[in-house]
Amino acid sequence: MSIEATLIAPAQLAALQSSEPVVVIDTRDADTFAAGHIPGAVNLREVFTYLATSTPEGLQALKATFAEALGAAGLSGKETAVFYEDAMNSGYGQSCRGYYLLTWLGYPKIKVLNGGFSAWKSAGLPVSTTAVAPTPATFPTDLPTSDVMLTQDDVKAALGTDTVLLDVRDIDEWIGESSSPYGKDFAPRKGRLPGAKWLEWYRFMKPSAQGPVFKTPDEVKAECATAGITTDDTIYLYCFKGARASNTFLALKQAGFSDVRMYFGSWNEWSRDESLPIETGLPIAKSAKKPALALAA
Repeated sequence: MSIEATLIAPAQLAALQSSEPVVVIDTRDADTFAAGHIPGAVNLREVFTYLATSTPEGLQALKATFAEALGAAGLSGKETAVFYEDAMNSGYGQSCRGYYLLTWLGYPKIKVLNGGFSAWKSAGLPVSTTAVAPTPATFPTDLPTSDVMLTQDDVKAALGTDTVLLDVRDIDEWIGESSSPYGKDFAPRKGRLPGAKWLEWYRFMKPSAQGPVFKTPDEVKAECATAGITTDDTIYLYCFKGARASNTFLALKQAGFSDVRMYFGSWNEWSRDESLPIETGLPIAKSAKKPALALAA
């Protein structure tokens, strides 16, 4: 699937809405949604706020919660689901979290509005303040789930191996200054997964006239190359609760990185188990000093 296949531009979304069944899902908070949204959109904030654990019970609860919520939003399997947030750099990847969840649940048709609501408004497309009562549907629960979800045990087994553990959190979390975007001490421990590499999630987007949009596949590959990551690597993503990592998951998948999974429980779950190892302190690279060259007389 190409990056264009999942990422949809505002004009493309407007055309899609008039040509086939579409459920547009606004992942912003209720007040922001009420102040103006894409006409016909359904507000589903839980796409962003739900905190998951990776136990069998936790994953079953995650699946059941969103099967019910997405069915209530009108998804039966026949409609294309299109997620959006306000702008790609301000919502912590919330629309992409919807894309990841539906990918995991095996839903056949998923898109993300590239540039978000800001791009929609910049394109001069209509904005509504009218809430829509969606037509409830039965979400298909018999679809085979996609192998993109990692458990805590999966990550433990990957420590010290060739698997790339890719941390995409903000800089203050990576260096152990803060435990989360919700506050420095929201989670009990600060730090990172042992041996993890780091590429801040913002790096997979770039400015445009309509606001931040995703970088091209080649640009994404170039960003990964700076951390020594290639399209052949097995990559395990994590952030705090799977939102920013969903943004990166979408960027990598559309750039041709085939072996990409995500630890959805992320730092929110890992940091709460004192038995699990973490790295703390500044992640400073160690390099052997080269001897100074003697100058010829």
